[in-house]
Amino acid sequence: MVANSPAETARTFDWPLCFEAERLLGGYVEAFLARHAGARQLAERMRDETGTEFFEWVDYLVLAPEHVAALRATGLVDENVDAPAGTTVFWHPQAMMPRVLVSAEGGHGGVPSALAIRPEVLADFLSAQDSGAKIEGAFGARFRRARIAEENGATLWAVERLGHRGFIVREPTAAQVSGVLRARELWRTRKRNFSPGSDAEGVTHAQARLDAVLAVVDRDAACDLFFAEERVFWEARNRAGQIQKRRQDRLGLGWGNHDHHTFRCSREHFADLMVFLDRLGFQKRERFFAGAEAGWGAQISEQAVAGIVVFADVDLMPEETSIDFSTKRLPPAPALRTVGLWCGLHGDSFLQAGMHHLEARFDFARLRDQLAQQGVNMMRPFSDFEFLRQAFTEGERWAVRPERVQALVAQKLITTAQAEGFLRDGAIGSHLENLQRKGGFKGFNQKSVSVIISATDPRKVQEAHAHH
Repeated sequence: MVANSPAETARTFDWPLCFEAERLLGGYVEAFLARHAGARQLAERMRDETGTEFFEWVDYLVLAPEHVAALRATGLVDENVDAPAGTTVFWHPQAMMPRVLVSAEGGHGGVPSALAIRPEVLADFLSAQDSGAKIEGAFGARFRRARIAEENGATLWAVERLGHRGFIVREPTAAQVSGVLRARELWRTRKRNFSPGSDAEGVTHAQARLDAVLAVVDRDAACDLFFAEERVFWEARNRAGQIQKRRQDRLGLGWGNHDHHTFRCSREHFADLMVFLDRLGFQKRERFFAGAEAGWGAQISEQAVAGIVVFADVDLMPEETSIDFSTKRLPPAPALRTVGLWCGLHGDSFLQAGMHHLEARFDFARLRDQLAQQGVNMMRPFSDFEFLRQAFTEGERWAVRPERVQALVAQKLITTAQAEGFLRDGAIGSHLENLQRKGGFKGFNQKSVSVIISATDPRKVQEAHAHH
């Protein structure tokens, strides 16, 4: 079976638990670490200084053909991507796993001859590690790499990707280099805040900005660069994110361990976000509707080439769970649920507010304990399974614009007393999410998400605050 791209794989979205594949690949990674002291030391620092697991940073490993049968037996298949002659690429279409390059020069006996980790920005990693390694591929190349160190026949590499799944370094043209610089600037300077009641202008501006970006870079690079800027914008407004990013930056890792990006959306502009994501190359994955009580829905979308997942949520009325709310424009609702109120107070994630939270993959208990020592506490876990553990950091409280509060009061969507509380105390704005996956599990737990969406309702948080 050859799957040409991740976008062409199964549409069922009933994600399996792939513990056998995880054990197999984890064993190869452990064998590499046993042989390579430098990589082992880096793995220890990742664990002790960032609360992350080395396995989550592995982009690929290199093995000899003798391992093909074992790879296939645990669900890995050929991937048709740009790779050196004589090399076959294996990936798991239904699980989050490193990829495997198989070639005659690959490692024997379960020990990879090479392993590559993937920090967010290669130059940052080399600087933090004081490695002196030379980067192959100039700035703007879609795949760049640096050879960190060889020990006992095992070579550690670090790679950087720009919306690209291939494995061959191709030098960029002058136009590609200037295109990346221009696209980054266009995203960074996107105007998010327009006069009250004119969010439609913000949407039009974002789509026009995307037109301008797509004139200078391709879709996959545009996607990669857009979300890099969204993380920067979110982090600027989230103390837990700043603290954890600083910890990861000490090792030069950046947010290379991001898992998904959560956008809270107004009913009015949910369909607009979906159009925007579609233009960036996202494919729709599972859709959640949490029933009459919970009052929310979510569309999960994945840009498989850039490796970006978006969890977009919106207020839903009970009678709307049977429609495709990702394409049908939702009418104004008579009341605001959790997501709608957050957008009412802060703006859409797509516009003024930025992401509600960034989820990254960690060693769950270790990160919780390490951040507690930095004065950052976690809320109660909302998923606590062998294969999926999730908890938010305590929310970042944001000041609320008076004109937004006044508009909600005028529409009788919040009470005068609630308005006074939000103006006085602000309202919970954003979180960092501590997430740990096992078995390569790609999915989410709908019931768990319902619990946390309810727990982060600004009215509930305000009431709890008042009682203290």
